[in-house]
Amino acid sequence: MTETNRLEAFSDGVLAVAITLLVLDLHDPGAHLPHGLARALFDQWPSYATYAVSFLTIGVIWVNHHDVFDRIAAVDRRLKFLNLLLLMVVVIIPFSTALLAHHLRDGANAHAAAVFYGLVATAMGGAFTAMWVYLGGHAELLADGHDAAYARGRAVRTAIAGPSVYVIATVVGLVSAGASLILYALVPVYFAFTRSADVGPTSR
Repeated sequence: MTETNRLEAFSDGVLAVAITLLVLDLHDPGAHLPHGLARALFDQWPSYATYAVSFLTIGVIWVNHHDVFDRIAAVDRRLKFLNLLLLMVVVIIPFSTALLAHHLRDGANAHAAAVFYGLVATAMGGAFTAMWVYLGGHAELLADGHDAAYARGRAVRTAIAGPSVYVIATVVGLVSAGASLILYALVPVYFAFTRSADVGPTSR
């Protein structure tokens, strides 16, 4: 098994655990249901909404992570640590998701939860961007058909569509947690419907 394959396999395992942990915040409403089960389930909509956004986010991270490594021929020590930085942030997403779900309708606490979610998302997007920036300065790690200009182009697009939007959503969270959640959802939707190889001089 090559170094890139080992890194991908380890990353896949971490991402699989993180995306699975999201479901642990979905609970049975319990036995005491004065307004019925249907109403109790509906009242848990913040949990469903944040679960969906975070599931899509981690899912797109997984897809884009494979996209990155499809364009890498080798990894070095620094790239491994950048990958670890990305994974370190990803495993916090289930916690930030639960926090936002529990406090989305909780007045001032909703703003704090939305901002915390945004800070985690921004750090995640920044880590992804950092990988492309690093590859832009170390083109020898890229696979044939991809050069430094390609990596720099991907870094710019990732930064604009990821961390930049997350920063805006985090600021919006200071005013409206619900509006910020919608903005957080737009990022994975954008990446899900955008071709990965539409930037740079070459593609596959």
